[in-house]
Amino acid sequence: MASANYKILLVEDDQNFGDVLRSYLEMHDYDVTLATDGVLGLEAFKKSNFDLCVFDVMMPRKDGFTLAREIRERNQEVPIIFLTAKTMKDDVLQGFKIGADDYISKPFNSEELLYRIQAVLKRLHKNADPRDEQREFIIGKYHFNYPVRILTYSDAKPGEENQWKLSPKEAELLKLFCKYMNDVMPRSEALNKIWHEDNYFTARSMDVFVTKLRKYLAKDQAIEIVNIHGNGFQLLVKDMAGGTA
Repeated sequence: MASANYKILLVEDDQNFGDVLRSYLEMHDYDVTLATDGVLGLEAFKKSNFDLCVFDVMMPRKDGFTLAREIRERNQEVPIIFLTAKTMKDDVLQGFKIGADDYISKPFNSEELLYRIQAVLKRLHKNADPRDEQREFIIGKYHFNYPVRILTYSDAKPGEENQWKLSPKEAELLKLFCKYMNDVMPRSEALNKIWHEDNYFTARSMDVFVTKLRKYLAKDQAIEIVNIHGNGFQLLVKDMAGGTA
């Protein structure tokens, strides 16, 4: 399977072993970030979007199980594979209870890890929401091209501004709104996917970006972004008959 676009977070306290695994996976076109303990691993996870995580269990400062629990509080979907020298049944069960997708006991060879990563990602891709794969959207009288982050208004008057280059966060947020068009977009999902953390400060930042999107979409009176108190936001697009599209 193609692997060029997949980002992997590898957390392994043995620097030499971690470097070997990273080099091997990079040879197969994976984009790998290596952290040498659980604390650094969590910091790395907050800063980027990863398609899969590979965690050693026994690590200083923060072990792999603790790291996985903290990751699961932020993201319920990202696959996690545990690496460990432990072979006790209870440890394996603990890993799966936390939400592990696979478990490899040391010693193992790099090829085995590669095949397991491919299998997990294949399952993930098979079960993926097709709405996440969509790249272009019609929003009332607007056209949104997500890959190039261009929002175009199709009903502009001569000389009127009709095209905007969105910032990366604006584009990510608008894409998520489009995924949930005329339905409630959970605030927590947006914060965890785009800001990588759900707290007071990131929520205020998100509110600022919602205000920016409202200004971009203001030319079409049939479009409204509504705040659903306690839940999130709703991108409403009304059709010509006055209902929702």
